[in-house]
Amino acid sequence: MQQEKIRGAMWGGAVRTLVVACAVVAIAQSPGWAQSSEPAQSQPQPSQGDQNQPGDKASPQKGNPSTDSGQAAGQPLPDAPGESKKKEDSANPVQAVADKTKDVATEGLKKARDWESGWITGEYIGKNRKRVALTAEQRKEIYLRQTLTTPEAYLKRAFAAGIDQARGTPYQWDDGWGGYAERFASREGQFIAANSLAALGNAKLGYEVRYDQCKCQGLWPRTRHAFVRNLVTYDRSEEHLHPQWALYGGAFGGGMISTAWKPGSHNPFAEGGEAMVEQVGWGTLLNFFTEFSREINRKQGVR
Repeated sequence: MQQEKIRGAMWGGAVRTLVVACAVVAIAQSPGWAQSSEPAQSQPQPSQGDQNQPGDKASPQKGNPSTDSGQAAGQPLPDAPGESKKKEDSANPVQAVADKTKDVATEGLKKARDWESGWITGEYIGKNRKRVALTAEQRKEIYLRQTLTTPEAYLKRAFAAGIDQARGTPYQWDDGWGGYAERFASREGQFIAANSLAALGNAKLGYEVRYDQCKCQGLWPRTRHAFVRNLVTYDRSEEHLHPQWALYGGAFGGGMISTAWKPGSHNPFAEGGEAMVEQVGWGTLLNFFTEFSREINRKQGVR
């Protein structure tokens, strides 16, 4: 009987010991216990080179990150600034794509409606800029841009060819796409001839080929400036005005040259004179758009 009591006591002690050991192992494996039981980092002793010299300001020592941060042990760290916003954006990718598409479309619309550097106004001098005589290289670049290398050179001719198509001139060309292609090619050839002759004449005379916005105020003064500048331009001094001999001489020559491919019988001088009259109208209209480009932008909500 006594032996059974001793044996029971031994088994009971073993069981209690096993339970305590399991509890200790479980507590030791928990994250909270691991963080709170981690010993504090010992402060490194400053070397002789790190010790403050007389007159130097003492730099604050960094303590244990687990205690200096003020964050309770075992608690998750809060999101850094901006993390919440990133999570919200990533949580709704459809909205993010829609916003990005809207931004791209808005920027594209602004660029398409930017009259100042667009396909209508071309090269000009702003009202707040000083006129400076062009170099030979700059004249070459402007000629290529106005004649061959930019969309504006072709869009304007396409528009003029559309007017010819509506008028049915020349009548020998049909009213379909084939006739429009012939009218566009005729307009393009006439323009290249006229612009080349005008560029050569302006370079020889030293005339300004760009339109300069009026420094005046008011609708009528600026409109008058746009009309007059289509008839006169500045010389090399950029101060004295002269008639646009080269511009209208080029228009007259381009009109005469166009009779070489137009069907039927055409008087070269009559075609040249008609081209000069067209230059008065088209040139004034272009100057008007260039003069009021900023106001046009404002009306459309651009800048």
